[in-house]
Amino acid sequence: MYMPKEKGAQRKRRKKTMWNKGSVKIENQTFTYSAKVYGEPSEDYGIEDGKISKLEIRLGDTPVARYDRGWDIEPETENAQLALLAILHNFN
Repeated sequence: MYMPKEKGAQRKRRKKTMWNKGSVKIENQTFTYSAKVYGEPSEDYGIEDGKISKLEIRLGDTPVARYDRGWDIEPETENAQLALLAILHNFN
């Protein structure tokens, strides 16, 4: 479909961001996360050789998991582990 451009209009480029933020609800707990996601998987840096190289999962103000090219804080509770699995499923 042909769409004429307005005179003098320039095509705007949408800036791609590698950072994704969101929340995951597991049972009655809502976990928030911030993840740096690359376009391609990484055997060296990604979680489970995937696309996420940095991730923080929080329950309220408390970090329950943190990954920065390696685990700083591993998820210990079952719900935190389920939140991690949901995030991995979404991005990897």
